Amino acid sequence: MDSGGSEDVKIVKTILHAGTRVVPCRDGTKVRFHCQTRKCDPAGTLIDDSRVRQKPMELVLGKKFKLEVWESIVQQMALNEVSKFRCHRSLVVQYPFVAKIIRDAEKTPEERKHCCGMTMQNEGLGYKDLDELFMNPQDLEFTIEILSVENADEYDQESWQLSDDDKLQLVRKLREQGNQAYGEQRYAAALEAYSRATGIIEQLMLKEKPDDPEWCELAQLKVPLLLNYSQCKLLEKDYYAVIEHCSEVLKYDKECVKALFRRGKAYAGTWHLDRARADFERCAQLDASLRNAINSELSKLQNQARLRDAEEKLKYQKLFNH
Repeated sequence: MDSGGSEDVKIVKTILHAGTRVVPCRDGTKVRFHCQTRKCDPAGTLIDDSRVRQKPMELVLGKKFKLEVWESIVQQMALNEVSKFRCHRSLVVQYPFVAKIIRDAEKTPEERKHCCGMTMQNEGLGYKDLDELFMNPQDLEFTIEILSVENADEYDQESWQLSDDDKLQLVRKLREQGNQAYGEQRYAAALEAYSRATGIIEQLMLKEKPDDPEWCELAQLKVPLLLNYSQCKLLEKDYYAVIEHCSEVLKYDKECVKALFRRGKAYAGTWHLDRARADFERCAQLDASLRNAINSELSKLQNQARLRDAEEKLKYQKLFNH
């Protein structure tokens, strides 16, 4: 294979199964496909296989994906086609890094390894086969099956593909979806919608100067999402998440009664009784109509305190009786 020739020479295609129809591709087109990666050694050593992970690959054309050769490949294929592509090493230099990202995505955050320059020198990519491929670049063979091809107006675009105005519209849509899911007691779906909407607003806030009018306007859009998220977490008894999100709301609105009340209940759930009492008392000061509800919560706190004192007394008695 000529290493100095055109890209056409550097990619050799073999059709294994003809496709059903050709779908015109343009910038913004999303292609879903399965991909198997092998070395071009005599054994055809397997490196990665999306079918084993049971998660197809997705590629949005024109978004400068790190492995540009995949973009060239999929545009040569028809829907449902299966083809094999042998690619020159010069076109797959970035493959070890792309493969690392894909593999790491399936791990928990604690399991992932960062790939900064110092880590690369000391630990490599964290995968022996990818380290070897990085140190010794070689031709790779991709077996691709095209599963679907959708134009930009046929699918819900990821937030990074949208304009700022489109992002705000998506935030409103996600909030409505979250509220509907919450009303149907589908709390996991509600949490996902609220979380995604909050992430989009945070991206927009990064473009603004803190406390400027535009930043404050975005912060006010974020508040109900944080409150709704905290309510779902409260129902799940994930008290520390409630405390975190309600505390953030109170940074934007120091007199938000809902945030104080929910954080008070979360503090009670984590046995921070003094903090819970302070939040409940502040709620009553801000909204006198809540006095009966607050008295009920304070009564519960008092009972919790008595229970904790009794448990500690029993524990010490057992300790000294041994």
